Amino acid sequence: MTALPTQDIQRITRDDAAEVASRAYSQLLDLLERLDVDSWSTPTDCDGWDVADMAGHLIGAAKGNASRREMMRQGVHGKRRAKAFDGNALDALNDLQVRDHTHLSPAERIVALREVAPRAIRGRVRTGGLLRRLPVPLDPGGSSMDGLPSSVPMGFLMDVVYTRDVWLHTVDIEQATGVAADRSGDLGRIVVHDAVAEWLGRHGRAVRLELTGPGGGTFVQGTDGPGIEMDAIAWARTVSGRLPGQGLLAVPVLF
Repeated sequence: MTALPTQDIQRITRDDAAEVASRAYSQLLDLLERLDVDSWSTPTDCDGWDVADMAGHLIGAAKGNASRREMMRQGVHGKRRAKAFDGNALDALNDLQVRDHTHLSPAERIVALREVAPRAIRGRVRTGGLLRRLPVPLDPGGSSMDGLPSSVPMGFLMDVVYTRDVWLHTVDIEQATGVAADRSGDLGRIVVHDAVAEWLGRHGRAVRLELTGPGGGTFVQGTDGPGIEMDAIAWARTVSGRLPGQGLLAVPVLF
C-alpha cells in the first residue's frame, strides 16, 4: 500500500460535501432498515443512548441543518440548559434532539430520517459567505474530549463534521447490534482519510500510520516517527473517544 504524505491526503471539500453526505445517510438508512425490533433498544458506545436515541439525535441534527429556525431553537436551548450538562451546550442540544423524538417508533424514525436527510444536505450546502466563517464554540466539560479546539468554523461543521457524525454513528450502531453496514464503496476511505489529515495536522509530530480494513491506508508525516498499525474503524473510534488511546492516539479528532 503506497504511503501518503500529509499534503497528498484527499480531503472532503465544499465541492463534494453534498455527495459524501448523501452517501453517509444512505449507508445509515440501509443499516437501520435491516435492524430487528429488539436492536433498537440496544445500548451504544455513547453513554445513555440506545440505538433509538441515536437515531433521534440524527433526526434532530438533520432538522437543524434543514431549517435555520430549527437550528436557532436547538442552539438557544443548548445554551440555556448547558449548566445541567457540565457546562456543555452541545450535550444539552443533543439531549433535546433525542427527547424530541422519543414518541416515534423505529419505523417512524426511519421515515423521518429519510425525509429530512436531503433537506439537511441542501441546508448545509447553501450555508455561505460570512456564516461559513463564523466560529462555533466547542464547550469544554461534558462529553467533550480534552485537546479539541475552542471553536471551529461553521463551514467545517457543514461540509465535514456532520457527515463524520452520521458515518461514525453508523459504526456505533454496528458495534451495538452486530449488524454490519454496507462497506462495499469508498465512503469509509473518504471519511477516514479526511479525519487522518486533521489528526496529523493537530499533533504535527512524525508518525507512520498504517490503517487496515475498509477505509485503510498508509500515511507518513515527518521522518523517524513511531509506527502505528490498527484497523481503520478502530482508529476512528479511538480518536473520537469511543475507545481509550495513548500517546498520539489520545490526540482527538472532531466527529
